[in-house]
Amino acid sequence: MFSVLGERTKMPRQAQPKVDESILEMAIVGYQSRLEEVSAKIADLKAQLGRRGPGRPRATATGTGQAGQPKRRTISKAGRARIAAAQRARWAAQKQQPAQAEKPKKRKLSAAGLKAIREATKKRWAAYRKAHESAV
Repeated sequence: MFSVLGERTKMPRQAQPKVDESILEMAIVGYQSRLEEVSAKIADLKAQLGRRGPGRPRATATGTGQAGQPKRRTISKAGRARIAAAQRARWAAQKQQPAQAEKPKKRKLSAAGLKAIREATKKRWAAYRKAHESAV
């Protein structure tokens, strides 16, 4: 029975089976044989579907021999000359476009303009101070 005053109850633990190396080796052998069976079934199903498995060469047109690498396509000298001429024309057109206009020179503030800004700022601050002094 359970104890109320903090004593630990002793519950039986399940016994852990002792595992021997030979048991593990037999398990590996069993799983490998099942893996081979499943792999054979998968290969059979893929063959029925007509899919190639890994390592199977592609069928050639005649059905015999292995398919070689496809022949690389080459460009004739005339074709290469046409491509080169077109590229030269693109570069020439790009060079003929006028360069971006230079940025306009930075404008400088005249002494009279600076004086007008200062006077306007002083006038605004005076009006601000006058409005806040009367409110306080």
